Amino acid sequence: MLSYIIRRLGIMALAMLCLSLAVFYLVNLEPNLKRLAISQLNMRSSAQELETWLEKNGYRQNFFVRYGQWLGVMPKEPTLDPVTGEAVPRFSYCNETTAARYSGILQGDFGCSTKFRVPVWQRLAPALKATAILMFWVMAVMVPVSLLLGVLAGMREGSRTDRALSAASITTAATPEYVSGVLFTVVFASWLGWLNGSAASATNQGVSFYNFTLPVITMALYGTGYIARMTRASMAEVMTQQYIRTARLKGLDFGAVVLRHALRNALITPFTVIMLQFPWLLTGVAVVEVMFRYQGFGFTLVEAAANNDIDLLLACSLISVFVVLTTQLVSDVGYALLNPRIRVR
Repeated sequence: MLSYIIRRLGIMALAMLCLSLAVFYLVNLEPNLKRLAISQLNMRSSAQELETWLEKNGYRQNFFVRYGQWLGVMPKEPTLDPVTGEAVPRFSYCNETTAARYSGILQGDFGCSTKFRVPVWQRLAPALKATAILMFWVMAVMVPVSLLLGVLAGMREGSRTDRALSAASITTAATPEYVSGVLFTVVFASWLGWLNGSAASATNQGVSFYNFTLPVITMALYGTGYIARMTRASMAEVMTQQYIRTARLKGLDFGAVVLRHALRNALITPFTVIMLQFPWLLTGVAVVEVMFRYQGFGFTLVEAAANNDIDLLLACSLISVFVVLTTQLVSDVGYALLNPRIRVR
């Protein structure tokens, strides 16, 4: 198991390196650099002024040199003022040093946000905290409810309860977040006036029950239907196994058979599905946070992409890739631990 984990960690590092190289290339295409220069100067700047700004801030260096500097394996050279020739910081509002240094991802330096005009980590840390709180409550609501619905539906396949819960699960799983979010906003916030908080103040005034209720319900609703369907299918399959019939023929109570014999085996597949919800939450959280103005990771990612904030966008992409690969590793290891028939080498 240990050798398997070490190999997977090596594959994860290689995958993150390749994906970061691809993202770095895409965000540094010429149109994006022009947009960045315009955002830092003004719309009326001449082509020469834009080119001077890009050269001054190092965006005209060799692509692989810039990538190595971003990683932290090559030193960052100071930029020179074209008039005085003196070393100047690339972005003065981030307190960058003018000395040559190794300063990149490997050293914990994620760069400077040109949109928010602060070091990337100062913007990213509170956004990740807000999203972590949101995702915790989404999982706290989604997982118990979906498992309960799936087990109840799969216990007696074909019954009225099974058909009703299956129909509800299919309906929720087929409803995108942007549809249910709009419906919840209209019903609970506009018509009933039950929610008197604003999600936009989540990172400024602290997260409360009111300012993230709708985002939690919106995200949990979609995931609940999907996990419940997987749990129902797994439970229905387990209930037809020979050892379940043997336990029933021995006279064991139906509830005891479900709890002692069927439930553990039925939850192996849903465990994998639940772990794979974390990558989905990264995409779903972007839609929901923008919709409700919840200033978390997804909101920050969209703002970085919309404003061509290169350093912030690269940091968000790297974190997204890390979360996806880590959850896949945990899912594979957990599946092997839950199912003794699975052996990893």
